[in-house]
Amino acid sequence: MSDDPIYHVDGELTPASAATVSVDDRGFRYGDAAFETMRVYGGTIFAWDAHMERLERTCTALSLAHGLAAADLHDRIDETLAANDLEDAYVRLSITRGVQPGKLTPHPDVEPTVVIYVKPLPRGGVSGDSVWDEPATVQTVGTRRIPSDAIPAAAKTHNYLNGILARAELRDDDGQSTADEALMFDCEDHVAEGATSNLWFVRDGELCTPTTDGPVLPGITRAIVLELAAEAGISFQEGRYDLAAVLEADEAFLTNRTWELRPIATLDGHEIGSGPVTDRLSRLYDERVERACYRA
Repeated sequence: MSDDPIYHVDGELTPASAATVSVDDRGFRYGDAAFETMRVYGGTIFAWDAHMERLERTCTALSLAHGLAAADLHDRIDETLAANDLEDAYVRLSITRGVQPGKLTPHPDVEPTVVIYVKPLPRGGVSGDSVWDEPATVQTVGTRRIPSDAIPAAAKTHNYLNGILARAELRDDDGQSTADEALMFDCEDHVAEGATSNLWFVRDGELCTPTTDGPVLPGITRAIVLELAAEAGISFQEGRYDLAAVLEADEAFLTNRTWELRPIATLDGHEIGSGPVTDRLSRLYDERVERACYRA
């Protein structure tokens, strides 16, 4: 990949140094946009259908009728990967409501702005490498997850201020981060999720994760881990948990599309770490990626 990567902006391949969107774009002005973060392994977009389904759910929640076909979006991603000579990559696809008259109320007729950018990642799968070097250090923060009655938790939008405020709490007086991830609570003091990750922990061999009935993003990696646990006969539950339950866990890890499964080394300085359930699920996840993307 060159020093000036190629992005895909409104149907055109454009060098990153020249890629722009209008200052009147609603994605810039209001965060009025949907996005998906994906991983490409061996040239194959992993869990493509699941990403498109979630993208459409987000756009429906925003009343953003963009009129773009999934096949068209897939083609644009493929073009961007080819232009950057990438087969293992991070992909972000964004669809904004585009430029509209300067009013908060959205206009139903949409000429969307579509932006795709990519960056290289290591090979995944059975013989691949993690993007992270060490298990995560995690710290609880005061910023609460926004209730779904205010902003739907299942909507993956450009408005990421909630997570940004959570991560900002991790900075020390010198502006350095004191942890890898911020763990957020809901408004009833239940653990919810990280700023960019879903939370998991293991107690007495049972896998636990906060329910998406609360303000928790239904992560694509999260859904795959639940599938893998069911297939492997690993007991699991989705529920509402207080911090003490996580601190007493035998194992804990985080999931998101880029990290895949990342063990939690410490939570608020309390050591937790990986274990047999985490290790088994990580192996099963790698095997799923290998079968789906590298042996196709």
